[in-house]
Amino acid sequence: MGKKRTQAYTEEFRREAFKRAEKPGATTASLARELGVSAQQIYNWRRQFNRLSDKQFNSLDGFNYSKQESAEVRKLKKELHEARQEVEFLKKAAAYFANHQE
Repeated sequence: MGKKRTQAYTEEFRREAFKRAEKPGATTASLARELGVSAQQIYNWRRQFNRLSDKQFNSLDGFNYSKQESAEVRKLKKELHEARQEVEFLKKAAAYFANHQE
């Protein structure tokens, strides 16, 4: 038995199919018939798009959403949160010492 060749779809095609499937009133089955793909394929693309995996749907509207980028964003958000807490503490400390100087 030979291997079954699978159709390779461009990222743009998959992204557009996902967007159309997400529209209110759109059914995955009707969209699949219209595009000539299986409904399961659209569900797979939806899952991949929602996960923003390393290999598919890495960028959206010019932003890179790879796992490495996501980890860096989380790290930077944590650092920002800590810096804001530190600033709030320093504001309170400065106000306290300003009120208690003789």
